[in-house]
Amino acid sequence: MVDGVRQVYRVAGEGPVCLVHSGGPGVHPEYLRMPGLERVLTLVYLDPVGAGDSELLPGGDYSMSRYARFAEAVLDDIGAPAAYLLGHSHGGFVALQFGLDHSDRLDGLILYDTAPMNGPDMREVANKEMTSFVQRWPDRPEATEAGRMWDAVNVSRTMEVADDESFGRYLNGILPAYFADYRKTTEQTGGDLSLGVTYDPNRLPAPWDVRDQLGVIKVPTLVIVGTYDFICPPRFAHELHAGIPDAQLSELRESGHFGHIEQPDEFAAIVSGFVNNQEMGKKA
Repeated sequence: MVDGVRQVYRVAGEGPVCLVHSGGPGVHPEYLRMPGLERVLTLVYLDPVGAGDSELLPGGDYSMSRYARFAEAVLDDIGAPAAYLLGHSHGGFVALQFGLDHSDRLDGLILYDTAPMNGPDMREVANKEMTSFVQRWPDRPEATEAGRMWDAVNVSRTMEVADDESFGRYLNGILPAYFADYRKTTEQTGGDLSLGVTYDPNRLPAPWDVRDQLGVIKVPTLVIVGTYDFICPPRFAHELHAGIPDAQLSELRESGHFGHIEQPDEFAAIVSGFVNNQEMGKKA
């Protein structure tokens, strides 16, 4: 319990401790399981507040600093003075904020398909990237439908997301845009790529921008991005790489927003290599 609110987490694997903060907000975290990394890291998978089996926040104050406080509480609960923190998408926002608020609790940051801001600038870029996605697959009905649903919610605003059902229908409708090649990935995984969601009607707007604070982050940092990521495209990864001192950048050339699914072996090698280098540096 943190501030009277239940936050759930699950532990798997062995090795150095790494908190895993999934994206969203409101998206259930099961999509971010990474069995390839569980062989070399102790992964502490968070159910972020307002998603999965964790509770909603009374009053709807889901600020990045509050998310970061909940993540720090997990470190306290498992008795870890510090850990690595892997944040995906919205979870990357939280990871960046954690790096600003609680840098003494970090062994390293892994910023995965994310950006240094959340607001109108990011939405404008995503609108353009969605258009490019639809144009890239002109003969695929699922791409056309993803573009239509995105525009209905974010451009024309003719469709409203107001509950779990409509949120899930919208997010899974635009899901093909999150992959470099949705059909190829579906065939390779042989499974359902749909996402579970929780909609909190009391969630308050949370504009956030730390572009002018990136230079303050001094912990070892790895930035990972998929070439075809439409929601957090490579331009944001390059901005993070340029702004955070000594940050490393890895681009997954055959991935969109879910490189751990699209290129799992490459993704695991990149993350484990980064952590191994940091651990060896501690011993030197």
